[in-house]
Amino acid sequence: MKDNNYFYQPAEDSYFIAEIVSSYLGKIQENIKKEMKVLDMGTGSGIQAKTCIDNGIKKSNIYSVDINAGALREARKLGVRIIKSDLFYKLNKEIKYDLVIFNPPYLPESKHDKEKDTTGGKYGDETIIKFLSKLKNYMEKEGVCFLLTSSLTPHKKWMEIADREKLSVTQLSSKKIFQEALFIWKITY
Repeated sequence: MKDNNYFYQPAEDSYFIAEIVSSYLGKIQENIKKEMKVLDMGTGSGIQAKTCIDNGIKKSNIYSVDINAGALREARKLGVRIIKSDLFYKLNKEIKYDLVIFNPPYLPESKHDKEKDTTGGKYGDETIIKFLSKLKNYMEKEGVCFLLTSSLTPHKKWMEIADREKLSVTQLSSKKIFQEALFIWKITY
């Protein structure tokens, strides 16, 4: 068990989704970007929030959410808004986000790894399923969500949830690392 000061450190997956976020934000006009509200779900090290800041999003419009106090202390250093919550549980339903970024724990539990920062439940997709079942309630109509998964993450069930929630899911990119592939999905409704 990791101590309370530990939070997920940037790795291949973090940098991969940051590249997608940076590319996306680079195509948006500055006057529109200034007003965008961003939800960095499961902020970890805050790398996605920092990517948004570096691309012109106002710090006051970035909401970094994590269940881990160490991660939130790290995000606070960036000057963004922080919320301690298990996914959407403590978020204000009145606030809708233009951009939602989620690099979730996506690996199946194993005898070697049962940590919440990497495993998304027994099968690996449980956190993603919970996230997708509430996402629409927190996204602007023209909003975009970027979600990262792995070839080790079961896709069938969360895709069914996305379909049930009338979310449009498009695979934007994939990248082979070690013995798995990472996927970035663009989700809209």
